[in-house]
Amino acid sequence: MSKERIEHEGTVIAVDKDYISVEILNKSACAACHAKGVCGASEQSVKVVDVAQDITTLACDFQVGERVNVVMSSSMGVTAIWLCYVVPLIVLMASILILSKCGVGELAVGLVSLGVVAVYYFGVYLFRNKISKIFTFSIEKQPK
Repeated sequence: MSKERIEHEGTVIAVDKDYISVEILNKSACAACHAKGVCGASEQSVKVVDVAQDITTLACDFQVGERVNVVMSSSMGVTAIWLCYVVPLIVLMASILILSKCGVGELAVGLVSLGVVAVYYFGVYLFRNKISKIFTFSIEKQPK
């Protein structure tokens, strides 16, 4: 079984003793379209990824302005989808069903269910340091 990877091209914007910061330009599927200036549907956003330094990513190997590939295991992408979308959906649906069965009014069911999902995301926020240890990125030099 091959280990699949998710790769994005980026530019090193900062190098310090602990992290290498890489700027990634996310482009939508229609970013290359010739009509993107008129369309309004095209979108681009800049993301900055901090890659922790380890034995494979030494700061002396990377220069500011250098083009690199940011790499992450595809299994981490699946984990992120579960944490951000699937689990909150399950929590939302479960709270709606449970509150509806208890005879609570529709407005209260909706508000409480949204509140439960908000509490879930707040919990994710509180544990962001532990979660960030799960999602590790690495960088590679682009082939010349």
